[in-house]
Amino acid sequence: MSKRPTMTAHHDQSLRAMDLTEDTTELYEELYQGPDDTNYQHDPKEEKNALAPFMINLFGRSVNYVVLAVHANIVLYSIFFWIQQGTMPYLIKKFEVDPAVFGYLQTTFAIVQLCGGPLFGRYGDLYGGQAALVLAFSSAALSYLILGMSFTVPMLFLSRLPSVFMHAMQGGQMVVTDMSEEKQRSDALGKLGLSYGIGFIVGPLVGGVLTKAFGEQFAAFVAASGSILSIVIVKMSIPKHTKLYHTEVHKEESTTAVFNMKKIGTLLQTPGTGLLLAVKTFTGIPIGIFQSMFPIVAVTLFKLEPEQNGYLMAYTGVLVMLIQGFGLGIVGKKFNDNSLIKLATFIMIWAYLALSYVTSVWQFAVVAIPLCFGLTTQNIVISSALTKRVPHADTGAILGVNMAMNSLIRTVSPTIGGIMLHQYGFPSFGYLGFVVCGIMSIGLFTKLKS
Repeated sequence: MSKRPTMTAHHDQSLRAMDLTEDTTELYEELYQGPDDTNYQHDPKEEKNALAPFMINLFGRSVNYVVLAVHANIVLYSIFFWIQQGTMPYLIKKFEVDPAVFGYLQTTFAIVQLCGGPLFGRYGDLYGGQAALVLAFSSAALSYLILGMSFTVPMLFLSRLPSVFMHAMQGGQMVVTDMSEEKQRSDALGKLGLSYGIGFIVGPLVGGVLTKAFGEQFAAFVAASGSILSIVIVKMSIPKHTKLYHTEVHKEESTTAVFNMKKIGTLLQTPGTGLLLAVKTFTGIPIGIFQSMFPIVAVTLFKLEPEQNGYLMAYTGVLVMLIQGFGLGIVGKKFNDNSLIKLATFIMIWAYLALSYVTSVWQFAVVAIPLCFGLTTQNIVISSALTKRVPHADTGAILGVNMAMNSLIRTVSPTIGGIMLHQYGFPSFGYLGFVVCGIMSIGLFTKLKS
């Protein structure tokens, strides 16, 4: 097998990440196109050299300005998403329709996102990180704009349709994957969750003030305006192409290439990919069920008032942020991806079993620590591991499939959760997670090498 030319063998390593003319791009491809794309990992020194042009000094620390811009946009995206999300229940109440309509809206949103995730990933692979993020924020702006103009229930459902490409978090993961060293990728992806968490805290607070003072439609228009601001930031700070190493895209620069399902099917056949996605999906269903039913559980089992429920949600949110922002960086230095996935899944077995015996909010607060650690670590490390198992040209597509699994879980969980809670009670959620994670853990220790 012949070896691909290294970036250091030719001119400036940041060339691919800059705006290139058509002729320069063709010359670049001739220089860097290797005979195959089977060697998906690079020398750490080569990676560090390739990232050097994007590093700046900030408060005495060397940071990647592209990654910094992505974090800023993820904070803004989360803030404005939760501003508009908070208006939905009040619009439903305002239109005097069945509260179940809110659930139908959430299901519609999940299905639309499920369809768009892999296509969005392919679009990013073909046209670059900047174009992908512009598409994501444009979709968000259009969705929120229609929401602001909604005075009927059909208009509310119409506002969910543009969200088919509203995948800013996935776009951020694509750029961070391109702009981070492989050994630090899990930590880099985890810190995106920390930025999203900041918006999750700020967004509902700002949204509540705006909705109370100026109305639901005004809050939606503010969210749309914020998404337009993100487009400007992306155009100013994110290079058109962020992949540091040349990867062949087979000259598929066309609309039909984005809808190439055969390509996505090929990626799913990559050794180890199917197992990782199966683990993510099956172990994610129990927590998806629990999350979808938690508002009911909080009232019926824990007897929480709305204010107390808010404190509990904030507590779990802070736990996840701490794990994403700091915990993964610590454990990631001691274990490789495969070992972390095994460890996280094994911890989840016993966390789910403990969940089935929870009868008070204080017991839940204790169980939430290992449960959040296992779920958060597994989710982020699997995302990182998937990007290392496919060609560099296809990291966006595999991240799209990965995000689609989240949408699939959100689609089926409420229905399954409602049946389980009615027929078998709250402990059944924990027992389901215990059994599923036990089976998946056996599969991981059997099939996934360290």
